[in-house]
Amino acid sequence: MTIDDVDRKLLAALQEDAGQSYAALGEIAGLSAGSAHERVRKLKAAGVIRRTTIEVDPAALGRGVLAYVLLEANAWMGDSREALLDIPAVEEAHIIAGPASVLVKVRTTTTEDLQATLRALHAVDGVTSTQTVVVLESFFERQPAVV
Repeated sequence: MTIDDVDRKLLAALQEDAGQSYAALGEIAGLSAGSAHERVRKLKAAGVIRRTTIEVDPAALGRGVLAYVLLEANAWMGDSREALLDIPAVEEAHIIAGPASVLVKVRTTTTEDLQATLRALHAVDGVTSTQTVVVLESFFERQPAVV
């Protein structure tokens, strides 16, 4: 699917507030509400819009400890997806090139919970060691810009 300037306007508006009405989206993109709805439907069908969600402050849910963990392994970790999904504190997991095999983003309530999560990560088949970076303060987190 080719993304045009109208689609980019819709995507930018949805990233700002995914709960906007199709009438409001249409106004932003210069379309009728029906045309905006159809464009968004096509963007979803093509996989450009993967999901519609809300953004919740993790600290408000008591998950104020953020860490990034490098997993070193003695085997290919491409089959570890399910094992990592089974660890609730793991928010993201990426196979990487570099000093480790996998990078995971973890959020927990306490450092004790982080330690328990690290134990669970060590139990994943193939993991031989971890390196953890605990975030003290986040300047910002953002979605990819629609350019």
